[in-house]
Amino acid sequence: MPQNEERVVFTREMKKDYTILVPTMLPIHFKLMLNILRAYGYKCELLENTGKPVVDAGLRSVHNDTCYPALLVIGQMIDALESGKYDLNKVALMISQTGGGCRASNYIHLLRKALKKAGMGQIPVISLSASGMEPNPGFKLTPTMIDRIFYAILYGDLLMLLANQCRPYEIERGESDRLVDRWSRRLTGEMKGRGLLSYHQVKQNYRAILRDFAAVPRRKEEKVKVGIVGEIYVKFSPLGNNNLEEFLLQEGAEPVVPGLLDFCLYCVYNMLMDHKLYGLNSRIKQEILERFYHMLVKKQADVIDAIQSEGSFRPGGYFPHTVDLTRGYINHGVKMGEGWLLTAEMLELIEQGVCNIVCTQPFGCLPNHIVGKGMMRVIKERHPESNIVAVDYDPGATRINQENRIKLMLANAVSIAEEKKQKPEPVRRRPRYADEFPPEEETSRMAMTIKM
Repeated sequence: MPQNEERVVFTREMKKDYTILVPTMLPIHFKLMLNILRAYGYKCELLENTGKPVVDAGLRSVHNDTCYPALLVIGQMIDALESGKYDLNKVALMISQTGGGCRASNYIHLLRKALKKAGMGQIPVISLSASGMEPNPGFKLTPTMIDRIFYAILYGDLLMLLANQCRPYEIERGESDRLVDRWSRRLTGEMKGRGLLSYHQVKQNYRAILRDFAAVPRRKEEKVKVGIVGEIYVKFSPLGNNNLEEFLLQEGAEPVVPGLLDFCLYCVYNMLMDHKLYGLNSRIKQEILERFYHMLVKKQADVIDAIQSEGSFRPGGYFPHTVDLTRGYINHGVKMGEGWLLTAEMLELIEQGVCNIVCTQPFGCLPNHIVGKGMMRVIKERHPESNIVAVDYDPGATRINQENRIKLMLANAVSIAEEKKQKPEPVRRRPRYADEFPPEEETSRMAMTIKM
């Protein structure tokens, strides 16, 4: 934190009557997480204000060279505070802080500067960080809270995956969303109380959720599947990507979005790689990280197993395999922004048969331009069936231009599908390019297939 910045601390007294405002990103996941915080005595509200006023507030509050996600997150908070809906002396803001090389770690300082500029410098800003970068006496993540937030990620990924596979085909419009809301309320009720959650009950819930979504009446037709990858905020946030998933549904496509757990695994994997590349971790820390990594992978494998056992839906990717897909494309030392994961997710989608991909990226995000747009040529050369479009999101970019680029990609997808019907292509095997990079010893340790 800059030495000249005086931080307003969120105190224990504030917890009683302060409302904590949280910017939106993943609607399903964040609603579950905020319900957990409410169960532990915090008054929280997920911001849902959108549109031009949010962008204008962001442009007034931060320099226009600041990346688009920062502009939107800060703009959404400032717009909410200026709406007159909240008591400015009884409100706090919460924002995540990764501590990595991305500018996202500095959003919190830009937000405090924007608050002072707007005459609201008395409002405390809470840093949500796994490493506890900025402690606040009035806000602490206890082990039981972390346990529930972790399962909120797993539940959120599953609900998002199933809803995306049901919405384009549902006979009664809105039934999938109602089912998501019903399960969100039920899961919230089950996660109240103290003590760690029963993993046996969690796995039973997976099966029950799958049964309920499988029972949704759906049309039996084939729609163009479109994967969405990119910078994490613009990829997931309807505010950041101009409601991309809804647009794809209106265009008759099925959105396919990799889950949040993959990004969490990517972060842990990178910490393991830091030890190999730079020797940063002690032996004990490295062992703890390895065990934590394998625990996360096993949890992901259990979700995949539940989906495959039910049989009606396609599971998401398995992270150790996702890691392996990047061999010969990009090194695992490339980890600024979404790093090698962005490339890996494109390859993963193509392998799953989702060859049409929208790569969403903030206009000024150099790392994601390199690992996203910069990797498209080599991916297309090795996978001629791929149909990828990069879409920049920025306050100066018009929505109509973004949607026209996506419409061209969809038109190309329909054309390719028609050609395949007339002349089926032989099954392609993914070529191996292992000789392009030296073999990495973590393949056998960290990216090995974990036994089910």
